[in-house]
Amino acid sequence: MVVVIPIRGAIAMTVTTYQWTIERYHQAIEAGIFAHDSVELLEGEIVVMSPEREPHAYFNTSVADNLRRLLGDLVQIRDAKPIILPNNSEPVPDITIARPLGLVYLEHHPYPEDIFWLIEFANTALTKDLGRKKDIYSNAGIPEYWVVDLKNLQLKVFRDLNNNHYETELTLTDGLIAPLAFPDVRVEVRQLMRSPGTI
Repeated sequence: MVVVIPIRGAIAMTVTTYQWTIERYHQAIEAGIFAHDSVELLEGEIVVMSPEREPHAYFNTSVADNLRRLLGDLVQIRDAKPIILPNNSEPVPDITIARPLGLVYLEHHPYPEDIFWLIEFANTALTKDLGRKKDIYSNAGIPEYWVVDLKNLQLKVFRDLNNNHYETELTLTDGLIAPLAFPDVRVEVRQLMRSPGTI
């Protein structure tokens, strides 16, 4: 990537940043370079992931457990595990609802065609989840993407891909939502962002 940095009173300076491929990223992981860092690869850039606070961890685990109960062996629920996308991206969604391909995932993380939908829980990283990550997921052909906004207590649903863009955006605070891949399954919106007993 080439970045042009304007300098006051001087000619602009051009900086070329290193673009990681998935292969080189994996080599770096195997070499232990990121052993103590939480990172993900987005369009060839290594991005540091925000630390996970208690609400994020609670809802991530609670929702993943609930989806396992609802969907059983129809899917594999993957919590905070990488997926492989085009354009040198290996993001780490909070929850991936993927095809249950068993030992295939010993060879590679899920590809776009293996993924039913993705869920991100956002508190401090809302801008990234609703911006860059949404674009990466839609460009990769992920058919459905949910962002649980823990700060504003609402669910953003993106679906109906057309030319690598989500045509439908829903904002929900209550009621039930059925994922496109499983129209007979109903997920309670409140359970995605409110602890038991809250109004």
